[in-house]
Amino acid sequence: MKHNFLKTRVIVNPASNRGQTGHRWTEIKATLKYFLKDFKYDFTERPCQATDLAREAIKDGVELLVGVGGDGTANEIANGFFEEQKIINPEATLGLVPSGTGCDFTRSLNIPRNLKNAVKFISEAPEQTIDIGRMTYQEENGQPVSRYFLNIADFGLGGEVVREVNRRRLQRRASSYLFCLLKALPAFKGHQVRLEIDNQKAASDLYLIGAVANGRIFGKGLKIAPAARLNDGLFDLILVKSLSLLEFCLQGWRLATGSHLNYHRVSWQRGRKIEVFPLSPEPVLIEMDGEQVGRLPAAFEIVPSSLQVKAFLE
Repeated sequence: MKHNFLKTRVIVNPASNRGQTGHRWTEIKATLKYFLKDFKYDFTERPCQATDLAREAIKDGVELLVGVGGDGTANEIANGFFEEQKIINPEATLGLVPSGTGCDFTRSLNIPRNLKNAVKFISEAPEQTIDIGRMTYQEENGQPVSRYFLNIADFGLGGEVVREVNRRRLQRRASSYLFCLLKALPAFKGHQVRLEIDNQKAASDLYLIGAVANGRIFGKGLKIAPAARLNDGLFDLILVKSLSLLEFCLQGWRLATGSHLNYHRVSWQRGRKIEVFPLSPEPVLIEMDGEQVGRLPAAFEIVPSSLQVKAFLE
């Protein structure tokens, strides 16, 4: 089979899934060996190391890069496919083995969560080209930076929730997305922002959530952008206006089912470039592929047909 002849590198985040990936490595390695035959592998030991490892591997001629971890690991590896905003080798392919607490992006690729089925999927699925997003934003120190994202970037409540998730993980306390969402919601009233979509000004408003979606799902299963497609050359922009805690509790189930798009406090638009500017003095936090990375202002640009992945797309 074709995959047996690919030069393959596996990048593993042993800390993912609360350390279970590292504990299960013997089993994961044996499964990879059965389906993919020969490969080299690296463990990550620090944030953003997967980007460096991926970039070095592709320059070394690796044709198939397999990430073992969660959404953050996938994001870091995908960024390693690029250098100076150019793809290093358009024929290099990304395969993913879900082994994180969220793994929302792999759902849009239709990758099974089961280990054996996921690796078998990589060995059998075709190479398909997907869009990715490029976000230019401000780091905490105010410096502008640009990074790619695979799935969803969002501002407002999502940034607050992910910051709380990460803070509680460091303290080894309960850190589920839903728990942290319910903890952040009572005090969070939304942010006033101004938007431009494809260089056209959009109405300013007070938004609870602003999700710039390439994939469909975030927040460990919430179907924030049920109509999004990874290969249509467009973002789905989902905006949720400020809600009371009671209204959110009564209507929040719509996010789980994807039925929120027709709710009167939600708007849905599509575009290739989305710019967001804060209109209030307090920082508006941004999260990207499950990691809180910085703050507004930010520009989100779709990079169409830019990354080759192992997938069965709808």
